[in-house]
Amino acid sequence: MDDFDHRVLGNKLDLFHQQDESPGAVFWHPRGMVLYRVVEEYIRVRMRQAGFSEVRTPQIASRDLWEQSGHWEKFGRNMFSLESDNNPYCLKPMSCPCHVQVFKKGSRSYRDLPIRYSEFGAVHRAEPSGALHGLMRARAFTQDDAHVLCMQDQVEVEVARFCVLLKTIYADFGFGEFDVALSTRPAVRAGDDAVWDRSEAMLASAARAAGLDFAIQAGEGAFYGPKLEFHLLDRQGRKWQCGTIQLDFVLPERLGASYVAEDGAKATPVMLHHAILGSLERFIGILLEHYEGWLPTWLAPDQIVVANIGKDDREFADNAAFAFEDIGCRVLRDFRAERLPRKIFDARELAAPIVAIAGRKEALAGEVSLRMRDGEQHVLTINDALAYVKQHARVPSATRVF
Repeated sequence: MDDFDHRVLGNKLDLFHQQDESPGAVFWHPRGMVLYRVVEEYIRVRMRQAGFSEVRTPQIASRDLWEQSGHWEKFGRNMFSLESDNNPYCLKPMSCPCHVQVFKKGSRSYRDLPIRYSEFGAVHRAEPSGALHGLMRARAFTQDDAHVLCMQDQVEVEVARFCVLLKTIYADFGFGEFDVALSTRPAVRAGDDAVWDRSEAMLASAARAAGLDFAIQAGEGAFYGPKLEFHLLDRQGRKWQCGTIQLDFVLPERLGASYVAEDGAKATPVMLHHAILGSLERFIGILLEHYEGWLPTWLAPDQIVVANIGKDDREFADNAAFAFEDIGCRVLRDFRAERLPRKIFDARELAAPIVAIAGRKEALAGEVSLRMRDGEQHVLTINDALAYVKQHARVPSATRVF
């Protein structure tokens, strides 16, 4: 592993670790959990803005549900099973059957569609031990799982909306380029060929309407429908699927989802499965490698390190730290009895994007000295420093600092 492998960076930056007692799972440290929550909250806001309603569904469900949905037959070897009171259960590998249960609670009309659900779903998949790879391929992870239940004539608009949303989100994270693939029917699948013909044609048409160039991945679709996959590259140039949108005519029918159509008849909705990040863990791993640990200020666990120079400066430095916290910044106070060069070095080791130096000279002038990650320095009044840092830490496409 090189110095910028996400597993090395996770240890160096005190973000997370993994260990043999829980293979394929992640132990998030406090600094890593801050990063995780920033990413999660950003996606939560963007999904809400896009018209999604957040839900939360169980991690364990009866095997009957997975048999009814078809997951047990097609995906069962990758599911963790358990038994309680002589009844078989499974840890969910995905949230789609659970979201259908939410849709079914209540009478639905064509006027209600599309209905959009989102969830940060904690899922488990029995990946072979040899396939595990840090955050990139895990057994326990969280998906930004979302589903749209809609009418057939709404599909292309919904897919195009998703593609635009994904492009803006990836750009906010610094990924201006990504690969797109249309994954078509696998050998083991549900539904007849006529349904698959229609599904593949609709996804291809929607992708073209969104201005996306895509390759064909023959046979790589989900068992219930074709999908568009969005791939990002890790440091070794390997492609990892992150975003996906999948068109599904099968699952809603298998699980008995229905709505009242305009003519008063009972109809089955189409289901769009989608995720923008995919696995939050994988996406964070790719982010770490992409930026070589130096995350943009809005993502950094510690956005600004406030360092005093001598013990007499501590009160002024502490007040400056409170001022930065008051505008929503994540602040690390370094008031140790260490020389300033050591504090600056340690801040760089943590990849802190900004160091605010508050010494006696700064206290007398009511100023702080800001040192940026690129070596740029600014001596500013407290108010000007607050304005500068607030702008520097602003979340892309948003108006507030997380």
